[in-house]
Amino acid sequence: MPLVMYAVGLSLALLGWLMPHTALSNIFFVVGAIVAGYHVAVIEGVEDTIAQSKARGKFTPNSHILMGLAAIGAVLIGSYWEATLLMLIFSGAHFLEEYAEGKSKREISRLMEMTPTTARKIETDGTIREVEVSELRLGDRVKVLNGDQIPIDGLILTGRTSVDESAISGESIPREKVPGDAVYASTINGKGSLTVEVTKESSETTFAKILQLVEKNKNHQTKTATLIQRYEPVYVKAVLLAIGIFMLVCPLVMHCSYTYSIYRGLVLLVAASPCALAAATVSVTLSASSNLAREGVLSKGSSYLSHLSEIKAIACDKTGTLTKGKPEVTNAYFMKGQKQQDLIDVLVALEKESNHPLAEAMVNYFEASEKLLIPVENQIGQGLLGHYKGSVYRIGKASSFQQVPEEINRLKDEWSKEGKTVVYFAKNEAVIGAIALMDLPNQHAKSAIHYFKEQGIHTTLITGDAALTAEAIAKELGVDEVKADVLPEDKSKLVEDLQKSYGKVAMVGDGVNDAPALVKADVGIAMGDGTDAAIEVSDLVIMQNNLSKLVSAHRVAKRMKKVILQNVLFALGVVAFLITVSLLGKADMTISVIVHEGSTLVVILNGLRLLARK
Repeated sequence: MPLVMYAVGLSLALLGWLMPHTALSNIFFVVGAIVAGYHVAVIEGVEDTIAQSKARGKFTPNSHILMGLAAIGAVLIGSYWEATLLMLIFSGAHFLEEYAEGKSKREISRLMEMTPTTARKIETDGTIREVEVSELRLGDRVKVLNGDQIPIDGLILTGRTSVDESAISGESIPREKVPGDAVYASTINGKGSLTVEVTKESSETTFAKILQLVEKNKNHQTKTATLIQRYEPVYVKAVLLAIGIFMLVCPLVMHCSYTYSIYRGLVLLVAASPCALAAATVSVTLSASSNLAREGVLSKGSSYLSHLSEIKAIACDKTGTLTKGKPEVTNAYFMKGQKQQDLIDVLVALEKESNHPLAEAMVNYFEASEKLLIPVENQIGQGLLGHYKGSVYRIGKASSFQQVPEEINRLKDEWSKEGKTVVYFAKNEAVIGAIALMDLPNQHAKSAIHYFKEQGIHTTLITGDAALTAEAIAKELGVDEVKADVLPEDKSKLVEDLQKSYGKVAMVGDGVNDAPALVKADVGIAMGDGTDAAIEVSDLVIMQNNLSKLVSAHRVAKRMKKVILQNVLFALGVVAFLITVSLLGKADMTISVIVHEGSTLVVILNGLRLLARK
């Protein structure tokens, strides 16, 4: 509705400007100013001033009041168009600033949708009953079918499976689970059927803690007040007091009429109104945001770009952020004496029957010369098994094999130290090959880390993955510090520790498990291909998972801060100049308005420079 009123007011003002200058055009100007500026001057000016004054127990005006009085003053002295222009520019700047900032609350609705609501509870007589997850208690047993979302934290009593835990740990490779292993709420069960004993009630699960931390940190987020906002009430009160004194004292000191004194006071009011100051940041932030949006970086508010320019440390998740998010084959070895291409044909035939991420990686890596049709059996905990030409072939995790040549064991130890996942390929249970896989760094990660280190910004890798894998990635990229085996609820605490040690911190992530840390950080940055929850609670979104865009965002943010400082200093200089010449009687209403609008145009054009690519 405020924007509709502003559009109506703007239309009336334009009609008044286009028609011959008569009393009717003046009416159009006045009505246009009232309609366009009602929301800003009355609701956010008068009403907010009253509310803030009551809350603080003292008079706390804002610049909206000053601009409203300036417009009223212009009308009183017959400068109708100038009054309308002042109100249109100030209100327009206000609405543009609201648009730039977004004023959007951080939503966690998508996160909540990921929380399981029902479970298959196994009763004492063996029957299965569907119940609300909140009804489950410690020691209860639940049935989890293949493909189901695990409803609650617990221990596996019976069944073998692989579980996608990326929502909790950020690890892209599903974990093999056997009786006695822990499982977590909201993770996804693979092909096995499980019986799980409840070890935590729904309010205490790992996923529930993620939700609680997001909500807690969300509520603690406050927009850092700018210098203008901090001193706005003081400035407005000083101007109102000074003009009131001027109108009363002027006739006594200068022996002028009260009519002239009121006129000079109104001119001074217009001169002191922070029109250019109000627009000093609008064009800059809009231009910076537009520039970044064009480059694939979406900002939810200019304050976050300002924070980004001031960060002293940056923490990054591993999977899907610094890495590609999918495992790839890095090494392959087959024992001598074997026909390698024949083995590859069999291996590809086995893996084509699996939808496991490791299988996909191997199918993409190896090229079969002959397409074989081999019946495949997926044995949970053992891997893939197939019969071909009288032999049994199996590919699975290294620990499931007994007959392993020393040469392959040596390679396995070497590759494992590099943080790689190693699987064995066997013929009749005798291992004849080994394949190493790893979620590799994405192509932009190394240059991005190098850039931030050049800027004197501390870099940290925070991941729920194993230490060996994390350290291998960190070493390759040149990351300063590694925090591995981190639970989701601890990521937020680590960000807080970085804030205490370095100051402002940015967090980059893509998963649900990163959400608490993204909210806790001064700037939360989500990868565009990440989960909806991470995107919704973040401040910046990097599209296409391209970290070079984050480098561009940091550069633009630094330029934005510099241009804002230029605009603010210029606007303050113009106000000081106009106040001086007004006090000396060298400026009238027309001159004040022209200089005001000219200075506003200057700061807007200066801000528009940020639209240019560099």
